[in-house]
Amino acid sequence: MVRLVGMDCVGEITELVNLYEVQGKMIGSCVMRLTKEQQAQFDTEGWVLLPDLFRPEEIDVLKGELPKIFAMHREEVWREKDGEAVRTAFAAHTYNEAFSRLGRHPRLIGPVMQLLGGPVYMHQYKINGKAAFNGDVWQWHQDYGVWARDDKMPEARAMNIALFLDEVTEFNGPLYLIPRSHKQGVIEAGHDTKTTSYPLWTLDEETVSQLAHEGGMVAPKGKPGSVLLFHSTLVHASAPNISPWDRVIAYLSLCHVDNHIRQFKRPEWVAHRDFTPIEPLDDGCLLALGL
Repeated sequence: MVRLVGMDCVGEITELVNLYEVQGKMIGSCVMRLTKEQQAQFDTEGWVLLPDLFRPEEIDVLKGELPKIFAMHREEVWREKDGEAVRTAFAAHTYNEAFSRLGRHPRLIGPVMQLLGGPVYMHQYKINGKAAFNGDVWQWHQDYGVWARDDKMPEARAMNIALFLDEVTEFNGPLYLIPRSHKQGVIEAGHDTKTTSYPLWTLDEETVSQLAHEGGMVAPKGKPGSVLLFHSTLVHASAPNISPWDRVIAYLSLCHVDNHIRQFKRPEWVAHRDFTPIEPLDDGCLLALGL
């Protein structure tokens, strides 16, 4: 059994298993599982927040890589309309070792395998910058709505798990979620190519108003190291960041391997085409980089 680094801080909110069966073989790394209460919240509300899941030392490893990534001039690093601030660094797991390890971290992969009922692959990997003063809006949308329309993903057997690399507050552009909106399935949307530098399938104001009237709205906040899981059909957005504080979040969009995309019109670094099941690494994989 591997040593679980930092799991004392999350013992009350998780159950651990030593082995997880993936396509007939066993993965030797420990993976994390949600409690029954957390599963129930996810099923009912469409999201769950796990505070302080990663240690400050682990976040330091990841944040130490951000200046190098954000300074890169490559097609995967998408900038805001000003041409300077980074909106999204796509596919960082393919060109940065720390974020590659994060993409196979058992504290992220385990809960998603549990919720999706089997092995998963990386459909999309993003580091969203939401820079101080310049981080632009993300309009109201459903991620699976995008994946279904642009990538022909068959079903909503995919989801997001997001790691806060900065403290997320009410000031610096937190995600807005509409609880229980994931129960609506795929909602009609229009293709917005003008609002920001990134094209997106977005919901109209009338639809969002009705959903918010029925389900309310939440904005999960937390310290660096907190993790947010949310359903792929949950309606969400974020406002511009006009505060003096950055709000960087790393997103893993994971999909059940049987549910892989069927259309390949978007670049591979936006919608990945490697459907190999992810094998989680040792729990101490991030801190091992500093040894």
